Amino acid sequence: MLIKIYDENPNQRELNKVVDVLRDGGLVIYPTDTVYAMGCDAMNVRAVEKICQLKGINPQKSNLSIICYDLSNISEYAKVSNAAFKMMRKNLPGAFTFILPTSSELPKIYKNKKEVGIRVPDNNIIRQLVRELGNPIMTTSIHDDDEVIEYTTDPELIFEKYEDKVDIVVDGGYGGTEASTIVNCTTDDFEIIRQGKGELIL
Repeated sequence: MLIKIYDENPNQRELNKVVDVLRDGGLVIYPTDTVYAMGCDAMNVRAVEKICQLKGINPQKSNLSIICYDLSNISEYAKVSNAAFKMMRKNLPGAFTFILPTSSELPKIYKNKKEVGIRVPDNNIIRQLVRELGNPIMTTSIHDDDEVIEYTTDPELIFEKYEDKVDIVVDGGYGGTEASTIVNCTTDDFEIIRQGKGELIL
């Protein structure tokens, strides 16, 4: 299913359709402030495993990332030092993935690496979906360096490619091509692991 949702004024009925699919353990592709991404209810282990399988991600070896609505509930899912919180507050919502130690609230699949990526994208659609769901959304970009760029930026082409793999593709307009900036916050010596779209303010 391809559903059109507008960033400035997301339609509640359309948001509810997507949230119902997420609650049922479905997979959804949605826009962020960087590239289009695929995700599911972060607390639904079976759905997380399905995405890992689809993307060829080994959760034992890779950091999984989650999208939160804002900073207020990040401490439920990750251990955040005061310095990291202050720095994140200056930069979020924005095009960043902050790597933090996991907390006990996340399911076991996240604890293999003992770290989790936290995102609060500057995109109203995905943040409203997280808020309505009441849980974070596990997220992984569908960006692939080897592919024709239109396939990862045009929602209709994304739908053509993934319609038999996911339950819903949210059309939030054309997506970007530059991924988020990844910052390691496991210690207070914040280190940029990958420079992407976000310009970090310390």
